[in-house]
Amino acid sequence: MAALEIGSNNKAHAWLKEAEKACHRAADLTTQLLTFSKGGAPLRELFSIGGLLMESASFVLSGSNVKCEFLIPDDLFNVEADKSQINSVISNIVVNAKQAMPDGGVIRVGAENMSIGAGSPLPLREGKYVRFFVEDHGCGLAQENLSRIFDPYFTTKAAGSGLGLSSAYSIIKRHGGHIGVSPVAGGGTRFDVYIEAVDKPVAVRHEESEGIVAGSGKVLVMDDDPVVRDLAAAILEGAGYDVVCARDGREAVDLYTKAEASGMPFELVIMDLTIPGGKGGKDTIMELRSLYPNVRAVVSSGYSSDPVMSEYEKHGFCGVVAKPYTPAILTKAVKKIMARP
Repeated sequence: MAALEIGSNNKAHAWLKEAEKACHRAADLTTQLLTFSKGGAPLRELFSIGGLLMESASFVLSGSNVKCEFLIPDDLFNVEADKSQINSVISNIVVNAKQAMPDGGVIRVGAENMSIGAGSPLPLREGKYVRFFVEDHGCGLAQENLSRIFDPYFTTKAAGSGLGLSSAYSIIKRHGGHIGVSPVAGGGTRFDVYIEAVDKPVAVRHEESEGIVAGSGKVLVMDDDPVVRDLAAAILEGAGYDVVCARDGREAVDLYTKAEASGMPFELVIMDLTIPGGKGGKDTIMELRSLYPNVRAVVSSGYSSDPVMSEYEKHGFCGVVAKPYTPAILTKAVKKIMARP
């Protein structure tokens, strides 16, 4: 928000953007810890993994002495997966490969379509899959370490945390896929990742702005954290919405009821899923829907482990916004849902 306020011509803008990147890295690490410790139902979306492979691997290797050789066909099957989590998997594997080649070199990153039939030695059900691999030509792994590579906190690197590959394993398993590791002849390591494919086309997306998307309407924001609550209100008010805030479900229901009685109802409610010591989003939407069946609500949380986040429609929500969100992400989601009947 500060970066948007001062504009890109201000000298402080670049530092604010760096601080934002650092916050996202902290959020990614937190997500890895949560995924490893508690799990987390994937927030699935339809996409082609080829572009994500090239983008993620190139970003990780940017500025390093390690280069990438891509072997990715144009006709890859689409997948329905959590794009953020799959990006984390790719990043962690490529980071591992880069660290195995301190003197530089070339990493091969490829993908292919494949079918798994009956009797396959892989722990996968029958069907179509996309397999992608990351192959380095570094120091390789000792045979006794191959079976431990995905163990939590196991690492052969002095600066490693031992969380990257264990969280990657957890993510892929939760997607119903498989990840394996094998030595490369002549030295090096290869990771193969299998993700189930879907027979659906990906809608063409036009380039979108990273800024706030303007809109209008009356929105109720429910969040127990005053910083998050005030920030969400500032973002939405800056986008043109009339915003009222509630600290918990009890206050949200009260405000919603009063607005209905006044003839100036809320057009959308954004609810925090978890309210310590109070009524959270899951219970609040049940009460609101029993009173006002046409209520439109978005669930928001930083914890993807709750099934409400991945199956929000089953629980009465119209959409989901995962924390931490940017002004662009929040206003795009609100604009999209407000446009529905």
